[in-house]
Amino acid sequence: MTPAALYRSHANRQAFRISPADTNYFVILFDPQVAGFQHICVIEIFSIGGRTPPNSHKAAHEFFYVLAGRGRALCDGKQIELARGDSLLLPPGAEHVVENVGDTKLYTLTVMFPDEDFMALIRAGEPVELDDEDIAVLSLGGCA
Repeated sequence: MTPAALYRSHANRQAFRISPADTNYFVILFDPQVAGFQHICVIEIFSIGGRTPPNSHKAAHEFFYVLAGRGRALCDGKQIELARGDSLLLPPGAEHVVENVGDTKLYTLTVMFPDEDFMALIRAGEPVELDDEDIAVLSLGGCA
């Protein structure tokens, strides 16, 4: 039997910041709470000057697709400039930081496979209220 397609309206999306001091937050699209789905799919939003802490994933690949803004990835000592339309795939074990180097927020579609319990960490964080800029980008109004 073929599984049914999954759909989520933008009106029902939840956003979380893992820690109060973090300068990035996540809008959940799909995650392991969906039966049989082992990825996480989020829109990751970086405040101006925001960045991830240095991190790596034991078994997971992490994919970033830049929707809006400018960023930089630092990965295993290499620096990669990122702009709208760019993609980045990080293999398991690659220590990395992604940072916003622009004068607006940085928005990425971020996919991690397998999840490695990262979504549980996100959902345990504090809820974030999306602002008008976030809503415009999420509805593609900010990607023109």
